[in-house]
Formats: sequence, structure tokens, C-alpha cells
Amino acid sequence: MGATSNELLVITILVYLSAMLCYAGEYAFGGQTTGGRTVAGRAAVAGRIGVGLTVAGVAAHAATLITRAVAAQRVPWGNMYEFVLAVCLVGALGWLGVLATRRTLRPLGLFVTLLLVVLLGVAGMNLYTAAGPLVPALNSYWLKIHVSAAAIASGALLIGFVVAGLTLLRIGHEQGRHSFPYSLAERLPSAETLERLTFRLHAFAFPIWTFAIIAGAVWAEAAWGRYWGWDPKETWSFIAWVAYAGYLHARATPSVKRSTVSWLAVAGWGTMMINLFGVNLVVAGLHSYAGV
Repeated sequence: MGATSNELLVITILVYLSAMLCYAGEYAFGGQTTGGRTVAGRAAVAGRIGVGLTVAGVAAHAATLITRAVAAQRVPWGNMYEFVLAVCLVGALGWLGVLATRRTLRPLGLFVTLLLVVLLGVAGMNLYTAAGPLVPALNSYWLKIHVSAAAIASGALLIGFVVAGLTLLRIGHEQGRHSFPYSLAERLPSAETLERLTFRLHAFAFPIWTFAIIAGAVWAEAAWGRYWGWDPKETWSFIAWVAYAGYLHARATPSVKRSTVSWLAVAGWGTMMINLFGVNLVVAGLHSYAGV
């Protein structure tokens, strides 16, 4: 089953990559005309195929984690490799959920699948750990609670980061900046639409991230006899929480420019990446369970 999981990950990446190319085709050629004959219809077909491939990729992605769980005889998020896979699956499902409510947002699929391919590629090439039992410190029912909440919040924030970054590009484009990278925003929905979606994703994820931190503190008390000790992982989890709280506060403040608000969302994702990669791979601490 471990070998099957590895093969399914390769399939997942290839399917997401194919979806990305289809989204790119629609993004590049949608609305263009050639010799009086529109190519927008063909581009729209490519976009719909991209959505179908995304669904197929999610199915292969879920099968990757399921077979990994069977091989390891435990939940499949006990190390950094598995956690990144779980976060990306939540992100992919979140994207499909967004798309189900607003089909006009389909151009974002190019950027969502690009990030999924990059993160899954990094996980497969640099973070891979053979399936096996948990280290003793992780052998607790709190793993299912704390890490599951962290993965769900991180997956939603992943999509929120993509939309926040595109919001900044679209704001610049609407202000008359048409050079690269603002030219990438030409076929995106309005900045107002993107900014509103960014807020909704973060408003959904923030309480879950808060719960994940609280659950982690309860687990820490049971495991180490204290709720909080400013371990590097705890510290950066709190920094990320403050960053996103700052984003939500700024979003609720009318005097703060929308571009500034979007930059705060992007900065929040930066703290999440430090928490995931920097703390696990560079800094040693009580939470050093990356497995790499």
C-alpha cells in the first residue's frame, strides 16, 4: 500500500498539472478572436476540462492519503510529508467548493493548481518519509483533533493566499498598471469580488486555526505538563494567529486601504510557511516531528 500511495501521488501531480494547462489555455485565449471566428468557445471547453481534471486529481489525491493510512495503520498526517499532502487536499476541495458557488471565478484555477503542483512536488521530492508507525510523542488521540484542525485551516488559508495575491494584481491592473505581473490580472474578476472572497476564506479559517492552537495547548499540557512554553512551533503558530487577526481587524476598519488589507493576508501566509518549513526543517524544538 505504501508503494501504491507513492504511485498515486505521482498521478495526482500529473493530473493537477494537466488541469493547470487547461486552465492556462482558457486564461490565455478566452475572449480572443482569430480570422473573425471566436476562440472563446474552445477556451471555455478547456476550462471545463480543467475543472473535470481537478475533480479527478482530488480523487487521486484522496486515494493517496487513504492508501498511506492503510500502509501506516494510522491517520495519514503524522509527519511533515503527510501534513503537506493533507493541507493540499483540503485546499483542492476548498477550490472546488468555491468554484461550485461562483463559476465566474474559474480563471483562478490556473494559480490554485500551480500552487498545488509546487507544494506536492516539494513534498514528494524533498519531504518524503516511508510509511510507518508514529513516534511515541504523537501517539495520542489529540493528533486527530489538533492536526486535523490545523490542516483544515491551512488548506483554506492556502486558497485565501492565492486569492489575496491575485487581488493585489487586479487592484494594480484596475489602477492602470498593465506591465508584468499586473498583466496577469487582465482576465480576473474584479478586485472587489476577489477581495470579498479573500475575506470569506479567512473568516472561515481563522476560528479553526484558533481551535487548533487551543487543542495543541491542551495536548501540550497532557504530554509535557504545561500548556504553553514558547517552543518555536508554538511561537510561530501564535505569530500566524496574530497576523491573521491583524488582517481581519484591518478588513473591518474602513480607513484601511484594500491593498493594505490584502498585503496583510499575504504576510499571514508567509508566517504559515515559516511555521511549516522553517520551524520543522531549520529550528529544533519539542515539535520537531517532520520525519525528514
